[in-house]
Amino acid sequence: MKPNAYRLTASTGIHKGDRDYQQDQVTVLSHSRVKGCLLAVLADGMGGRSGGRKASDQVMMTARQLFERYDPATDDPQVMLKQLLIEAHTVIKLIAISSEQEPHSTIAAFLLNPTGDCHWIHAGDSRIYHFHGNHLVKRTLDHSYVQLLVDRGEITPEQAQNHPKSNILVSCLGSDNAPSVSLHHIPQMTPGDILMACSDGLWHYFNDTELGDILSTLAPREASEFLIEKARARARGTGDNLSMVVVKFEPLPG
Repeated sequence: MKPNAYRLTASTGIHKGDRDYQQDQVTVLSHSRVKGCLLAVLADGMGGRSGGRKASDQVMMTARQLFERYDPATDDPQVMLKQLLIEAHTVIKLIAISSEQEPHSTIAAFLLNPTGDCHWIHAGDSRIYHFHGNHLVKRTLDHSYVQLLVDRGEITPEQAQNHPKSNILVSCLGSDNAPSVSLHHIPQMTPGDILMACSDGLWHYFNDTELGDILSTLAPREASEFLIEKARARARGTGDNLSMVVVKFEPLPG
């Protein structure tokens, strides 16, 4: 058995929170032709009821189309992810022109190749976390006003968590300016690794240590249900839409 051999378990979770409608979308796609190749995509739509949903719809549609054509043996995964971001951004801007809405969306997506390398991309304040066991290896940094304040040393990460301007984004899909492109590459996933993407409606209510402990202890389905239930309780009737996807890399038995 290969030392890095693992099996994948995954789950998604979504809840409209205390909002009247759902604008988040999340999916995990298994490649139709290549075993062990998957794409997880999460989008948090903004811009009014139908505008935000149209924006997140477009992210999902673009992801499915590009992943269906993707060949891990010959295609560059980071080029595909950048194409996903740029194409979705372009179409969302066209939707804005043809309607009287201002649709926008975040994106957080990670692609796993069958050889075990992983690539991710994000724009906005939906996050991707990489844990090994309960230890945080890396997470995305939000494209937000409060993250800029943290980067300048004007506030602490703890102060950013509950800052009154925490919902102001400096980059997302559908904005006037081209979205920021933040990419990351993990050369080899190993047993004990955990990936999670989630919208701000979820991560807002947890610190990194809590997330690591919960994700490492529970199976993906149970972790998703527990985190959503706990976030709903902590929101106390003021919660945003929330969505998440968890993929665990579990050691093979024996």
